[in-house]
Amino acid sequence: MQKTVHIIGAGISGLSAAVRLANGGYKVAVHEATQQAGGRCRSYFDAATNLTIDNGNHLLLSGNRHALSYARSIGTEAGLVGPARAQFPFVDLASGQRWQLDLGDSRLPLWVFDEARRVPDTTLRDYLALAPLAWAGTEALVGNTIPCKGTLYDRLVQPLLLAALNVDPPEGSAGLAGAIVRETLLAGGQACRPLIARDGLSSVLIEPAVKLLQERGHSVQFSHELRTLGMSGDRVTELDFGGGDKITLAAGDAVVLAVPPRAAAALLPGVKTPTKFRAIVNAHFRVDPPRDAAPILGVVGGLVEWLFAFPQRLSITISNGDRLVDMPREELAQAIWRDICKAAGVSGELPPWQIVRERRATFEATPEQNALRPGAATAQKNLFLAGDWTATGLPATIEGSVRSGDRAADLVLATR
Repeated sequence: MQKTVHIIGAGISGLSAAVRLANGGYKVAVHEATQQAGGRCRSYFDAATNLTIDNGNHLLLSGNRHALSYARSIGTEAGLVGPARAQFPFVDLASGQRWQLDLGDSRLPLWVFDEARRVPDTTLRDYLALAPLAWAGTEALVGNTIPCKGTLYDRLVQPLLLAALNVDPPEGSAGLAGAIVRETLLAGGQACRPLIARDGLSSVLIEPAVKLLQERGHSVQFSHELRTLGMSGDRVTELDFGGGDKITLAAGDAVVLAVPPRAAAALLPGVKTPTKFRAIVNAHFRVDPPRDAAPILGVVGGLVEWLFAFPQRLSITISNGDRLVDMPREELAQAIWRDICKAAGVSGELPPWQIVRERRATFEATPEQNALRPGAATAQKNLFLAGDWTATGLPATIEGSVRSGDRAADLVLATR
C-alpha cells in the first residue's frame, strides 16, 4: 500500500517537503492550523492600500538553489524576476551619495579587483579583511571575527548581514554570517542576481504548490490544528486534532512537523528550540514608483534599509526592529515616508499605507540561540522537523526554510 506522510504546517518549509515527498511516491496529507497557507511567506489583500501585498518583503538570490529548485518543481520559477546581472544600487541618505555594486556574472568574486564595480572608497585590502568569516565557527561572534567599522562595513557588510541575521551584526553568529558570505559575495555574481516575486509571494511560492498537491490527489486541510502526538515506543502512532478527530498511522507512515518553534515545543516536549526572537518591520505605500526606479535599492544612513519597487507601490524592510514595534503607527509611517522620498526621489503627502510589524519574525541569530536549533531527525523514527529555525546552516531565510523541508523529506525517503 502507498505510505502516507502527514505534513503539519503549510508554510514554505512544509510545502517544500510535501512537494518533494509527493514527487517521491508518497501520499501526502498537509494539515494547517490557520485558514491560509504560507506562514510568514504569503500575500493578502490589504484594504488600507487597496492592494495585494506580502506580509514581508523577501529577496531571493540566483544562488539559492533549494528555493529555485522548489519553484521549478511547482512550475513558477519564471515568477521570480530580477535584473539580468547582479547589480545592487545603493543610496546614502546622510551624504546623498549613490553608487552601484556590480558583482557581474562570473562564478568567482572577480568584481573585488575592479575599483569601478566595488563599493566607492574601498580597497581590495578591505575585502580581504572579511576572509575570516568564511571559516568562522558558529560559536564565534561577527564582532570578534572581522572589523565592524569603516566604509565597506557601513555600505555593504552591515546592510547585508543585518538583513540576513536580523540582529546587529557584531552580536550575530560568525558561522551563520560566513555561510551567507560564502553563498553570495564569494560565489561571484552568478549566484547573486537578486530575484523578487513581483506578483506576490503567494502566487509564486505558495498557491501553486497547494494546487499541484490537490490536483494530484493529495489533501491540504486548513483550520486543522494538531493538538497531540500519540507515541508508542520510538514511533508516532496517532495524530489527535481534538474533538474526536484522530488519525492512526499505519506502519511506514511518517510525520513532518513544520510548525513554528513554540508550537513544536508544545507538541514535542523536550525538543530544543530557539527561545529568543527579533522583530522585522515592513511597510507598504500605494504610490506609482518612478519610471527608472530600481526593483531593489539598498538604503544606508536612514531608518529604511531596503526599498522595493512594485507595480503601484513602494515597500520597505527594517530588520532588527524591536525598537519600532511599539512606536505609534502614524508616526512610524511618516518617518518611513520621509526616507522613501529621499531615496526614491518622490514627493508629496503620505499616500495610503500599511505597516506590518512581526514581533517574532526570526530567531535571534546569535551563537547562543543558534546552538538551540535542532536537526531534522528526532528520537521518534518516523517524525522529522522542518522550519527555518531548525539547524539548516543558514539564518532564518526562505532558502533555509526550503532547505529544511528538503532535508526532512529526504530523511523520510531514506527510511522507505
